[in-house]
Amino acid sequence: MSGNLNSCILVADDDREIVNAIAILLNREGYDVLRAYDGAGALEALASRPVQLIIIDIMMPKLDGLSAVMKIRERRNIPIILLSAKSEDTDKVLGLSIGADDYVTKPYNPQELAARVRSHLRRYTTLGDIHKAAGEEIRSGRLCYRPGEGVLYADGEPVRLTATETKIIDLLMRSPGRIFPAEEIYRRVWEAEPVSPENTVMVHIRHIREKIELNPKEPEYLKVVWGIGYKMEKM
Repeated sequence: MSGNLNSCILVADDDREIVNAIAILLNREGYDVLRAYDGAGALEALASRPVQLIIIDIMMPKLDGLSAVMKIRERRNIPIILLSAKSEDTDKVLGLSIGADDYVTKPYNPQELAARVRSHLRRYTTLGDIHKAAGEEIRSGRLCYRPGEGVLYADGEPVRLTATETKIIDLLMRSPGRIFPAEEIYRRVWEAEPVSPENTVMVHIRHIREKIELNPKEPEYLKVVWGIGYKMEKM
C-alpha cells in the first residue's frame, strides 16, 4: 500500500456510488475514509475525528460544498479537493478563491485523483512537521518567512495560509525577484503536470495578496509580470 493508515480522508458527495468508488480507491492506497452525503454531514463527520484531507462535491443538499468549504476554512487549514462537473467552471474558481486547494472534474480519473491526494497529503505533512528545524528567516520589508516553521509573518503577525498557499510563498520567497511562469508554479506546488494552470494559480495568488498586501489591488510584494508569470518583489 502506498498510503498511510494514519491518514484519514473525508469524502463527501450526495451520489453514494461515487463516495463508495472513491472510498474503495483510497482504501487500496492505504487510507482510512470517512463518508458523508451532504454538506451538513461533512461538517459533522469532520468534528467526529481527526481528518487530514477532504474531497467534497460542489453540488450537495442541506449545505452545498462551497458553503461547507467556507465553514471549514474558518477553523482548519487541511487540504480540500473539490469534485465538480465540467459545467461548473465558475464554481471551481469560486471554490479556489474561498480556500479550496484543488479540484477534480467528473468523471474523474482514479489514478489522477489518487496522485493528487498523495501530493496534497505530502505537502500538508511536510509543512506541518513540528520536528523541522526552526531559525532560518527570509525577510522582505513587512514580510518574514520562516521555512522551518512553514509560517509567513506580516508586520510581526502570523498570516493564516492554507498548505497550498504556504507552498507558493515558500517557492517565491526563496527566490526573490525571480519570475515564475504559472506552469512552473503549478508543477512545483501541485507536483503534477499542468493542464491550463493559469486560473488555478491566479486565484491562489489573489488569495495570498488579500492576506499579505496593504492594498491587494496595488500589491507591493506579490506581483504579476504580464505575459510571463509571478514574482515576490525584493524589498
